[in-house]
Amino acid sequence: MSAQPEHLPAPPPAPAPRAAARLLTRIRSQEEERRTRWLQAFERDWAKALDDSRQTYDLTPLHEVVRAWQVRLDSAPAVDAFVAGGMNDEDGIDLDRL
Repeated sequence: MSAQPEHLPAPPPAPAPRAAARLLTRIRSQEEERRTRWLQAFERDWAKALDDSRQTYDLTPLHEVVRAWQVRLDSAPAVDAFVAGGMNDEDGIDLDRL
């Protein structure tokens, strides 16, 4: 008897071929402070994923970067609304002190 699962879950579908270019367009359309910070972070993540993909001949690292940045950009308005609404989480418990 094998300890391996009989079936693996299906991987998520690959992003569209131009998804990374669309992400760059969205990042460049942000306000100046956010654009500078996010553009550097995206380029760093993309360069690392590209290097990993070249070494392994696998596009999964690139797909993961695209998916992660899509989520970040999609959730940014909700985070901005949370902060602008006066909601803050400074009264939370520092888990390192527990």
